[in-house]
Amino acid sequence: MGEPGLVSVLAMPQRHRCTEAGDRSVMPKTLEGQITMEKTPSYFVTNEAPKRIHSMAKDTKLIVVVRNPVTRAISDYTQTLSKKPDIPTFEVLAFKNRTLGLIDASWSAIRIGIYALHLENWLQYFPLSQILFVSGERLIIDPAGEMAKVQDFLGLKRLVTEKHFYFNKTKGFPCLKKPEDGSPPRCLGKSKGRTHPKIDPDVIHRLRKFYKPFNVMFYQMTGQDFQWEQEGSDK
Repeated sequence: MGEPGLVSVLAMPQRHRCTEAGDRSVMPKTLEGQITMEKTPSYFVTNEAPKRIHSMAKDTKLIVVVRNPVTRAISDYTQTLSKKPDIPTFEVLAFKNRTLGLIDASWSAIRIGIYALHLENWLQYFPLSQILFVSGERLIIDPAGEMAKVQDFLGLKRLVTEKHFYFNKTKGFPCLKKPEDGSPPRCLGKSKGRTHPKIDPDVIHRLRKFYKPFNVMFYQMTGQDFQWEQEGSDK
């Protein structure tokens, strides 16, 4: 487990799995009775992915981990900054015109967080009943609770429970452990849990305002209120 961004997982009770959306031929066989899971963050925001995946396996179940889009944008920027330290500041990249308060929705860090827009594309091919939305915030606070929802959604016995997690204070998120064999806990690497740069509060305020109507639309579409408008939920 790590700091959850936007992730799509395909769980397919099929004979073949798929790492390239919609292409069975390149994948090894999955044994009868197994569920194969494939994770690629870019699926959810790739326009062609829903059609290709549906044409390959229309019964595919989809799991999407979402978090406050303001936090997600800052985390995205932090990841890029670690690789390209000379890029402009977050404040510069976030605006087309900061004086007028015009957010640059063409910047991928911002655009990815417009979840309602991306979901519309998926709902053209998959019913909402085949999509589970996992809260990135709840995944940190209550990983076992979110994993219970995932296991129920996939029709699995609840084997992963609270005894399999512990909170790593250094990283700031839960890590996995195997209590049955006493092996060392498994935490994601250095690229997860990075300290976010301090962002101008006015920029945070403007981003909250920008995302609010899209968030409300997303809540209505999914039937879930992720409460991202609550003060401090994007910290």
